[in-house]
Amino acid sequence: MRHVIALDVGGTGMKAALVGAVDAAPSGGTPPVLHRARRATGREHGPDSVVESILAFAADLRSHGERHFGEPASAVGVAVPGIVDADRGIAAYSANLGWRDVPLRDLLSERLDGIPVALGHDVRTGGLAEGRIGAGQGADRFLFVPLGTGIAGAIGIDGRVEAGAHGFAGEIGHIVVRPGGTPCPCGQRGCLERFASAAAVSEAWAEASGDPDADAADCAKAVEAGDPRALAVWQEAVDALADGLVTALTLLDPRTLIIGGGLAEAGETLFTPLRAAVERRVTFQKLPSIVPAALGDTAGCLGAGLLAWDLLSTTSPSNPASEVTP
Repeated sequence: MRHVIALDVGGTGMKAALVGAVDAAPSGGTPPVLHRARRATGREHGPDSVVESILAFAADLRSHGERHFGEPASAVGVAVPGIVDADRGIAAYSANLGWRDVPLRDLLSERLDGIPVALGHDVRTGGLAEGRIGAGQGADRFLFVPLGTGIAGAIGIDGRVEAGAHGFAGEIGHIVVRPGGTPCPCGQRGCLERFASAAAVSEAWAEASGDPDADAADCAKAVEAGDPRALAVWQEAVDALADGLVTALTLLDPRTLIIGGGLAEAGETLFTPLRAAVERRVTFQKLPSIVPAALGDTAGCLGAGLLAWDLLSTTSPSNPASEVTP
């Protein structure tokens, strides 16, 4: 059975799948996932170890496909964090993984006997899946914003995700929403992710509650219970998020705004006040649909599979992998 390898590389772990042909899925549905696996990145042993872990994992997945589905994978899609040069297939930088300028596409293709490889940014790859087969399905313009340790974004246009001229498009977490506010590791002060990420809410609630182990999920539960301290922390985050989102929708005019990540797991505890806060701020702008992400932590892996199938649809067998642009 024809299939591709999909790899979603995180800071400490990797999620992988063997993904069947897109045309084998029901109309508009999710491509069939034939096999799933997880493995640690081994980042505690350094960036070279992480790269070798990725290559070995991909090789094992290729062998699994040969044994169980009668043929090796036709292509590989891999999503990685940090700065990614998708056109050249280079993982340019990741603070969490410690690497710089890793020619990951070429290394994977070489390890896997020359099959084509598509490399993508983790959030944009997850956004591709959410837009095409998840919460943004059918929307010609969408913005995907996962609220996790930080905040990033993916700008969806007609079934693809815009990377920008230099690969930095969608970095909504570094919109300044509170000028002169909390310093951000990016060098600015008052960035959105310093106020509205899951990490920021966890930090604020730990301080407000006096419990150093409290996190954003605990804050959401306290909001639901009516704790005034939690309500104040939560509203500050919602207001900052609304300010950043209105800036983004003013520039991008998305039809659908998809919110994911850990903070979105609070459900309507987040979405009800967020929709109201965004609506209060818009003037001439058209209010988009604001919806929760549908694919959860499978988005990156499914998106990597879509990257691989897209790559196969735009290349011929005679094209060497090193000349492919995902």
